[in-house]
Amino acid sequence: MEEEQQQQSPETEVVEATDQSQQEYTWPPIRFDVPPHRTYHFHNQFKTSSVPNNFLKGIKWSPDGSCFLTSSDDNTLRVFTLPENGSSHDFNANEQDSYAADLVVSEGESVHDFCWYPYMSSSDPVSCVFATTARDHPIHLWDATTGLLRCTYRAYDAVDEITAAISVAFNPAGTKIFAGYNKSVRIFDIHRPGRDFKQYSTLQGNKEGQTGIISALAFSPTHTGMLATGSYSQTSAIYNEDNMELLYILHGQEGGITHVQFSKDGNYLYTGGRKDPYILCWDVRKAVEVVYKLYRSSEYTNQRILFDIEPCGRHLGTGGQDGLVHIYDLQTGQWISGFPAAADTVNGFSFHPYLPMAASSSGHRRFEAPDDGNGDLHLTGDENCASVWSFSYASMDNDDNGVNASDSNSQPEHENLHQDP
Repeated sequence: MEEEQQQQSPETEVVEATDQSQQEYTWPPIRFDVPPHRTYHFHNQFKTSSVPNNFLKGIKWSPDGSCFLTSSDDNTLRVFTLPENGSSHDFNANEQDSYAADLVVSEGESVHDFCWYPYMSSSDPVSCVFATTARDHPIHLWDATTGLLRCTYRAYDAVDEITAAISVAFNPAGTKIFAGYNKSVRIFDIHRPGRDFKQYSTLQGNKEGQTGIISALAFSPTHTGMLATGSYSQTSAIYNEDNMELLYILHGQEGGITHVQFSKDGNYLYTGGRKDPYILCWDVRKAVEVVYKLYRSSEYTNQRILFDIEPCGRHLGTGGQDGLVHIYDLQTGQWISGFPAAADTVNGFSFHPYLPMAASSSGHRRFEAPDDGNGDLHLTGDENCASVWSFSYASMDNDDNGVNASDSNSQPEHENLHQDP
């Protein structure tokens, strides 16, 4: 027991230090009424001869904001580091990529899900890791600086064969990996790789509870111990993290759940489903009925479309099959603005954790054969691409530096990236 307490004490200090730094940091309010500027663009690196239609599946900023991670259909994950100085020229999507990925990691099969270690910091190489789960493979923990495989977490089924997780997430303390499977959630201790895990069924007695494959996981950011899960059975559920006690079952999504996310204050839960044009907002304090619905164009695509909430917690951004990113006011549920991000389905959108920036990914599975029969799809630079966007932000009267709304790429903000978050 004493050894366990000694192992946990550094992580507790990290949590306290991170909470203190986040309280001290004031995020500049973004002006969503001004279209964002495409700062960086990438598409050539995703063109491969083995996978002509190598569409992206998602994009996520690292917790410290120093880089972002992409997943694509060639079973590959790429890490792109954000340069210190932002680009200010008007970028043409058909030009060469802004820069090459710093790290390329290949999985054996199609990647189901991926996530960053919550206390990842580029100044601490030990913390620079991310977890992935792929078809017919165990959960892998990758080193984001070297590309080496750090750890493997294996789950076995009733006949002692490896079963793959569909969704993965670190708990807020960063000590465990929660993984979603068919009608169950398995919990791994990150310090004990291998086949040691705890398994919890999402079905209670008399088949009550959450059925189907657990396809999405999210923890409350306020450290209240609440875990939200989404299932392909079109239901969402909220559990107690400590003992996986079922608190609520939420019905109302028209498609299988593909993404769940808590609001920054932990009082609301946002859920989105496959081929479902609405993101539903739930009040977790009542969890009886939908507060409001946010529209996005996704009725005719099987692609998982990920959304995100900006660090201030006031707005949500989501892509769609129309190639647009829509911004919504979460206090009213009203549409604020939108901008074209790609000539394809925008399946991933992620706000930077500290800067007025965001990243988007696009692409979808194409089943039609090329007209000329030579195997080339002739995709443009605005398809199957990733982009980094810089927003204008409102001047802050209390800021001694006099931040200007038109200066969205100021160097002092970028220098913050290389400080501990």
